[in-house]
Amino acid sequence: MIIRAKAPLRISFCGGGTDVAPYPEERGGVVLSATIDKYAYASLITKEEARIRITSLDYDTEASYRLNEPIPFNGELDLAKAVVKHFAPRTGLHLFLHSDAPPGSGLGSSSTMTVAMVGVFKQWQNHPLTDYEIAELTFRIERVDLQIVGGKQDQYAATFGGFNFIEFFDKTVVVNPLRINDAVINELEYNLLLCYTGKTRLSANIVANQTRSYQERKPAVVEALDQMKALTVEMKNCLLRGRLDDFGQLLHAAWLHKKNLDANISTSQIDQLYETGRENGALGGKILGAGGGGYLLFYCPFQKKHRVAEALEKAGGQVVKFSFEQRGLQIWDIR
Repeated sequence: MIIRAKAPLRISFCGGGTDVAPYPEERGGVVLSATIDKYAYASLITKEEARIRITSLDYDTEASYRLNEPIPFNGELDLAKAVVKHFAPRTGLHLFLHSDAPPGSGLGSSSTMTVAMVGVFKQWQNHPLTDYEIAELTFRIERVDLQIVGGKQDQYAATFGGFNFIEFFDKTVVVNPLRINDAVINELEYNLLLCYTGKTRLSANIVANQTRSYQERKPAVVEALDQMKALTVEMKNCLLRGRLDDFGQLLHAAWLHKKNLDANISTSQIDQLYETGRENGALGGKILGAGGGGYLLFYCPFQKKHRVAEALEKAGGQVVKFSFEQRGLQIWDIR
């Protein structure tokens, strides 16, 4: 039997950083995001041999160990090993992993892959987990078991899918699906432009610096997080009311605040690409994820989008086509 799962990667429009402890516990965080037609895939094949095999198809890497021996956490596919450890299988298996975007791309790929892995084990072991429980379990495996520094928006975005306004409190998370008019979604998709910078980054370092600055109550960081939270609410209202040009301008305002969270969020290359986009007609944009590399997102009036794309390509960026995905985690069997 083969069990497969796929979970969608996400674009975070605003609020990233307010989902990172201890900010949400103390002040409450909010994130506005949408999932896209890029995915993380996991395939689980049961085996009679008493062995666990984990294969990354993207990196042509495999980890293998006997079923009853201690799991070797050695920096090689440790996230997958942590998922296996949690579900404690009693029979052998082969787990295959593949993603449409590499870790460090800013699209939430690591957490999305973990959601997909949790999905195949849930199906295999027939666990009656709700979407909230899947997202929370994914968060615990990453942030508690493996102590990977980061927030908790990606786990919920990948599990639920679609456009969501996600609220983070002391002990709870509330996912509010947004009922956005189809015409508004189509127009937003038509006007947005996704550009790969050509470099990935280790987000944990940037997030750790940001967290330390917030804990030290550095005024610029606290103010930036508070302003981003307020802008997230404004951007959500713009989407619901179809005010897309205002949405694009708010993206720019949010980017200016985001840059104040840590000096490593932007680089000279990112600044150059961003200014190129703005000079050629983009109303606003931002780096996705923690920053330092990965993907830039721009909002462009439709008649200027092709010019922005051409200029970004000439400046060394790589424009990537995408569509919005309304579905979250999907799981199926092949018998």
